[in-house]
Amino acid sequence: MTLSSEERDRLADIVRLQPTKNKELQERWGLDSGSAVHGYLEEHLSDYYYRNDNSYICATPEAADLTDADPGMEGDEDGPQVIRVPELEARVFEVVAGLDERSESVVSVLQKVRATFDADPDVDAVREALQSLRRKGVVEVVYRTVPTFKRAVERDRIDVEVVES
Repeated sequence: MTLSSEERDRLADIVRLQPTKNKELQERWGLDSGSAVHGYLEEHLSDYYYRNDNSYICATPEAADLTDADPGMEGDEDGPQVIRVPELEARVFEVVAGLDERSESVVSVLQKVRATFDADPDVDAVREALQSLRRKGVVEVVYRTVPTFKRAVERDRIDVEVVES
């Protein structure tokens, strides 16, 4: 299936905004109703989206490949302005070392999440959260004896929206 320029742009919106709702796409695309969004999706992008368990619209992995858009991120060429992440990733981003601070290990970030949020995620979940944030370009890896992490952008440049996982 070959996509038009409009279809590719709208597919990129889905990739960036996911998980999203008809209402959000309706406003972004200037359509009259959620039904119009649903109709457009079914007619033009049916191979590239699905609805998750909570009925939110998500892009398939092929959609991200076709558009070169990063899932759950909105922004400009200077980097993301909004990231949509699960709660643990939001917490990790909140506590991970800043740009001018010494990078820290996964265990250090885990301890800060536990202390700050009175939460008890396991170390693998924190590692996955850090790697996901790295892929979004808001956390970087610094290789020392073990991989360590710190923010790649100023915290106030990013709006973090928590989504259901």
